[in-house]
Amino acid sequence: MKARQWAIFWLAVWLTGTVLTAIVATQNFYTIDRLLEYSQNDSFQRAVQQLGRAPARDLLRYLSSELNRLYFQYWNIAQLAIGIPVLWLVVKLPHAARPKWAIVSMLGIVLLMTVWITPQILSVGRSLDFVPRNPAPPQLRTFGLLHAAYTVMDGIVLILGVIATLGIVQKAES
Repeated sequence: MKARQWAIFWLAVWLTGTVLTAIVATQNFYTIDRLLEYSQNDSFQRAVQQLGRAPARDLLRYLSSELNRLYFQYWNIAQLAIGIPVLWLVVKLPHAARPKWAIVSMLGIVLLMTVWITPQILSVGRSLDFVPRNPAPPQLRTFGLLHAAYTVMDGIVLILGVIATLGIVQKAES
């Protein structure tokens, strides 16, 4: 495969991983309520009854939170591990300045998410585990803002990735 094809392949992996990580993270939480409401597993339902529905939900949400924290930390590192070789491949391509700068921007955003946003989300998120939500704890607003910032940055990475991919594909066709 040529550098252009490898760059497109790895950008596709990067973009797919970004979308899948978002889907997995949201589904982890939705699955809790679906299981509590609709699970036909008698052992599970007995365990929920024994523990109590609210404590069982809190425990499962804690588990989902920890899994999501782990997934996002690993995904941030994986994005850097994917993005650096992609940049190396794209730098070698003629007439690929726009895709190159899109990838540099993607890596910059991911680096910011890795060293600043994600550690804060982890810290604030863990401080909210098992904390009553009525009244809402003050850290909940901070967590919401951090989560929104991460989501927006991830969306920008996705858009830039599409722009970089299209730029590489268009240069191949011309």
